[in-house]
Amino acid sequence: MPDKIDFKKSLDGYRSKAGEFRVLQVPAAQYLMIDGAGDPNTSDAYQQALQTLYPVAYKLKFASKAQGRDYVVPPLEGLWWAEDMAVFTERRDKSKWSWTMMLMAPAWLTGADVTQALEAAQEKKQLPCPERIRFETLLEGQCVQTLHIGPYDHEAGILATMHHEFIPAQGLRMTGKHHEIYLGDPRKVAPEKLRTILRQPVEPVQQKEDIWN
Repeated sequence: MPDKIDFKKSLDGYRSKAGEFRVLQVPAAQYLMIDGAGDPNTSDAYQQALQTLYPVAYKLKFASKAQGRDYVVPPLEGLWWAEDMAVFTERRDKSKWSWTMMLMAPAWLTGADVTQALEAAQEKKQLPCPERIRFETLLEGQCVQTLHIGPYDHEAGILATMHHEFIPAQGLRMTGKHHEIYLGDPRKVAPEKLRTILRQPVEPVQQKEDIWN
């Protein structure tokens, strides 16, 4: 039987060090996704999203294992955005946040596999929001990321440094949505030990001569 694949160990995008900002190229990946908005600590929509994503993700894993390709279900990820991004780095007004919660699916799985997994998950237990789930490819390309260790509410200072100091200093500007990868389970890990990758897609700042030529 082949070894179980752990994408946290095999993919560069799941590697980061605390205190280090790194520029990297993130290849396309496919995800189970559910959109929503509001404070994740109090939003019913957020809880329903997780209660739908995980059963489908595990049905996908079991189907893949039955075909001879086993893997560890990847960590929960989230895209976060708002009309005013200062609600992330300054005011932390979570009621203004919009989000897409995601679980990556290996490249060898297809939309047909997802449909079967969704049906199988529904048969076992009624899912809160099966109609909201979708299967899409995300291509972020060039990104900056770092590892945050500690409570989620302590991310603001690191994000401010990333957004306003490191990224401009590299001749880059932000594009796309703020991306978080949750390497720790807040239900099992103390807040001060939580490990979260913070990622921001970027692009080079065009010079004036490039604009006019």
